[in-house]
Amino acid sequence: MKQVLIFALLIINIAVTAQDNTSIKTIYDFTVKDIAGQDYPLSQLKGKKVMIVNTASECGLTPQYESLQALYTAYSDKGFVIIGFPANNFMSQEPGDNEEIATFCQKNYGVSFPMMSKIDVTGDNQHELYQYLTSKTLNGKEDSEVQWNFQKYLVNEDGHLVTVISPKVSPDDAEILNWIKG
Repeated sequence: MKQVLIFALLIINIAVTAQDNTSIKTIYDFTVKDIAGQDYPLSQLKGKKVMIVNTASECGLTPQYESLQALYTAYSDKGFVIIGFPANNFMSQEPGDNEEIATFCQKNYGVSFPMMSKIDVTGDNQHELYQYLTSKTLNGKEDSEVQWNFQKYLVNEDGHLVTVISPKVSPDDAEILNWIKG
């Protein structure tokens, strides 16, 4: 009887561990809110290469919007998408609300790539997508910290994190272009 109980507990432990390890596997497990407040299931991006970037309107790197838009224009019809996440986590450089951010992006940079609702990318209220992107335990690839506005996370067609690109690296950098084309 004791052996049966031990065996049963072992099976339960294996099942619970397996369940824990499969709880979040890809970005497709997340639904976020777009800049208009509508649900945006990331599962709709299956089969595409994705760049996730946290943005800010009053940052020295804000002109990267221009390069991001050019990249999106050049490669969106080739299975590539950029998703922008406005965040006010660094020196209050994204103070506006979603409507103000959308207007700023369209008026100043003609942004047509998907922009999401403003979130926290660091800190106690870090959005669950960014928890996934920054935790090797969750993403299976690497731990990272969001260093500043315009940090880029490259995700493959299967929804898995490939690499993290520094905020200072331009969106049209050779490493990024080679990844998109590869």
